[in-house]
Amino acid sequence: MLDIKFIRENPDLIKEAARKKHINFDVKELLDIDNKRRDILKNVEEMRAAQNAENDKIAELLDESEKNKAIEKMKKLKDELSEKERSLKIMEKRWHELMFQAPNIPDFSVPEGKTDKENQEIRKWGELPEFSAQGGFEPKDHMELLQNLDMVDFERGAKVAGFRGYFLKGDAALLAFAVMQFTFESLVKKGFMPFIAPSLVREESFLGTGWLPQGENEIYHTQDNLYLSGTAEVSMMGFHAEEILSENDLPKKYVAFSPCFRREAGSYGKDTKGLFRLHEFMKIEQVVLCAADHQESIKWHEDLTKNSEEILEALNIPYRVVVNCGGDLGLGQVKKYDIEAWVPSEKKYRETHSSSYFHDFQTRRLNIRYRDSEGRINFAHSLNNTAIAVPRFLISLVENYQQKDGSIIVPEALRKYLGKEIIS
Repeated sequence: MLDIKFIRENPDLIKEAARKKHINFDVKELLDIDNKRRDILKNVEEMRAAQNAENDKIAELLDESEKNKAIEKMKKLKDELSEKERSLKIMEKRWHELMFQAPNIPDFSVPEGKTDKENQEIRKWGELPEFSAQGGFEPKDHMELLQNLDMVDFERGAKVAGFRGYFLKGDAALLAFAVMQFTFESLVKKGFMPFIAPSLVREESFLGTGWLPQGENEIYHTQDNLYLSGTAEVSMMGFHAEEILSENDLPKKYVAFSPCFRREAGSYGKDTKGLFRLHEFMKIEQVVLCAADHQESIKWHEDLTKNSEEILEALNIPYRVVVNCGGDLGLGQVKKYDIEAWVPSEKKYRETHSSSYFHDFQTRRLNIRYRDSEGRINFAHSLNNTAIAVPRFLISLVENYQQKDGSIIVPEALRKYLGKEIIS
C-alpha cells in the first residue's frame, strides 16, 4: 500500500506505474473518493462536536420546556449524524478497496514489456552441457529419466492428488531433501536465521504482502477462512506485523522453509506434464527487512540474488538472470529478477528463482515499523527471494547431470547427503 499523501501529490506517477505494469487502475477515481471521504469525515467530526456541545447545554438547563426542545433538536442532529456516518462507512470501504489496488512505483531501470517474453537478460553463467561430446546422445527429459530410475510416479500421483499430482520416491525424495539441506546450510552460514514457516495463513498476511486481492485466483481458500500459502514470504512477513522494531535490529535476515500451494488457475494448458508447474511443492525463501533507504534495498536485492546464484554455481547448473519487464511485475514489486536454469531437453532456460524488493509497500500494509537513532518511527523496507524450490529445480539438476546410460551423477556438493556419487 502506498501513502495516500504520496498519491495525492504524485497522481501522474501512479498513473504511469499502472501503465508500465499493465494494471487497470484509475487514480482519478481514488482521488475523487478520497476527497469525498475527507469532506464527509469533516462533517461527521463537526456534527459530533456539535452533539457534545448540545449535551453539555442540556445538562445545564433547568426549565423542563427548554430541555424538551433541546432534546428534540438533539434527536434530529443524532439522526443526521447517523446518516452521515453510514455514508462515511460506505466511502471508507470503497477507499480501502482502491488503496489496496494502487500499484507501487517500478524502478526507472525496469524495462517496458507486457509479458515474461519481454524480460531482458542481464548475465549468464556456466557452460552448457555438450551431450554429443559424451558419446553422442540426445538428452532425455526429466520425466523419462526419473521414471526409468523409479524415482517418480505421476500416474499414482494423479490418482491420489488429481491433476498435476505426483509422488517423488527413492533417490528423488533424497535428492530433494539434499538440495534443500544444502541450501539451508549455505544461507545459515551467511547469517540468515532458519525458520519452518506455516502454510495455513490468515487473510491479513495475504493482503499485507499483496497476494490479495490481485492473486486471488491463484490461492486456495479453506472452509475455516484461512488460505494456503504459495510461498513462505506470506507468513514470514506476517511474523513482524503490528510491531515496532529497533533500527539496531535491522536488517532482519530470514531463510524459511514451507510447503507451498498454488492453483495455477492462470496457466491453463501450460506445462501440464512433469514437475515444472505444480499445485503442491516445497520452497525455501529468503526474506529481509531493512532500513527505509532506497540504496539499502538495492544492496539487499543484489545480495539476495547473488546468494541464489551461488547455490546454482556450487551445483554447477548453467543459468541466466533476467530483469523483469513492467508487465511481469506484481502489484507491489519495485523491481524483480528471475533466475532461469538451463533445461537440456528443451534447449532453453526456465525460471527457477525470483528476487524482488518492495520498499515499504508490504510493511505499510502490515504495519511493520522501526524506531531510528533519532527516535523517529519509519516503515521498514522488505525483500524476498527464492532460495530453492523443489521439485521444480530437480528438472535442471537431473537433466544436466544425466549420462548416456540413463544414470544421473550426483553433484559433488550433494554427495554427503545421499551417500553416493551416481544414481543408476
